[in-house]
Parts: sequence; structure tokens; C-alpha cells
Amino acid sequence: MSDLDPLFSRLARSTFRSRFRLGNKERQYCWDKGPDTIDQHAADFIAKRLAPAQPANDGKQTPMRGHPVFIAQHATATCCRGCLAKWHNIPQGVQLSEQQQHYIVNVIHRWLVIQMNAQK
Repeated sequence: MSDLDPLFSRLARSTFRSRFRLGNKERQYCWDKGPDTIDQHAADFIAKRLAPAQPANDGKQTPMRGHPVFIAQHATATCCRGCLAKWHNIPQGVQLSEQQQHYIVNVIHRWLVIQMNAQK
């Protein structure tokens, strides 16, 4: 059993989180770019938008559309520091460590894999 299974079970019970899905455009983008590139995009977004102790526009820095990673961030509660604290026990007001950033990318990656393997 994966250590992310309890998190994904909780997310599945959230009405808000469970409504997010990849559309055809985002799904094709994932196919075109491949998992390594998508993971790099996620790592870049996390480093720039979430890693600082006091991110600019926290709570509003992650759009709900426009990139598969953005959708995944909302689906997995990795979209802002408040959600990271509530859902992932990652404290606010402290810069994210490399390990925490890697964990967030892994959460996003898992959600994207689930979506890519799901029936449309």
C-alpha cells in the first residue's frame, strides 16, 4: 500500500476536491509533453508559487484551469499554503524544504496518472 493512499481516500470524500478532472485538452497536453516534463512543470510551479514562507497572493496563486498541474493542485489540495497545512500537515510561514517540494510533486504526479488512466 502506498503512503499516499490515506490522503487520496480523504480527497475522494471531498465534494470540492473530487469534482476536478482533466479535460481533453489537458489530457492531450500530458500525452504530448510526457511525465518527466509535466513533473518538471510541477516542480517549477511549486518552487516559485508555494515554496516561499510567505508566497505572493497565497490562496490565489494557482489558477483552476490552463495547465494540468493547476487542476491537479486543486484536486490534491496542493494549491496554496492553507490547503497544504490543512490536508498535508505542512506548516504555513516556513519555506518548503526540498523534501516537501518533492512530496508535493509526487502527489500531483499520482493524481495525473490516475486521471490519465481513467475512462473519459
